[in-house]
Amino acid sequence: MGEEVRRTGRELVYKGAILEVYKDHMEFVSGNTADWDFIHHDGAAAVVPVLPDGRILVVSQYRNALERETIEIPAGKLDAPGEPGLTCAARELEEETGYHTEQLEWLLTLRTTVAFCDEKIEIYVARNLKKSEQNLDEDEYVDVHAYTLSELKERIFDGRIQDSKTIAAVLAYERKYLG
Repeated sequence: MGEEVRRTGRELVYKGAILEVYKDHMEFVSGNTADWDFIHHDGAAAVVPVLPDGRILVVSQYRNALERETIEIPAGKLDAPGEPGLTCAARELEEETGYHTEQLEWLLTLRTTVAFCDEKIEIYVARNLKKSEQNLDEDEYVDVHAYTLSELKERIFDGRIQDSKTIAAVLAYERKYLG
C-alpha cells in the first residue's frame, strides 16, 4: 500500500458461495482512521465465441441483483483459486453455448469494481467452434443468441447490454481483430 494508507486489520463479515465480505480497518498518514468494505472473489473467465460467419454468441439469463434478464458473453467463476482462466473459459463456452473449440486466444484482463472488490476476469476469443451439447449447471437457465458485431454495438449503445465484461470484450474484440 502507499505510504499514505495502511491496513491495520481485516474482519471476515460474511462468507458466501462465490464471495467473501470483509471490513478492513484503515489508518492514514494524517492519523485518521476508517473502515472500508472489501469483497474477495476467486476470479472468473469469459469468452467471445465467434462463429465462422463472424457473428458472436451471447447468452441471456436472469440476474438476481438486477431482477431481470441480461445479455452477456458466456462466463463463469473459476472452479478453484488458481485455476487457469483458459481452462475455465473453455468449460464455460461449452456449458453455456453447446460449442467447444481448441482455439482460445487471450483478449484482455478485466477488474470489475476496483474500489471494493478484487474480482479478475480473464477474457478470451474462441474461433473454430464445433457444435457439442449445452451442459448447464442445475440452477442455470440461459438462452443462446448469435449477433453481428454491429447488432451487439447497437445493444450496447442503446442500453440493452449493460454488463461491463461484455461491453469491454465486444469493443476490445472489434479493436483488436477488425481494426
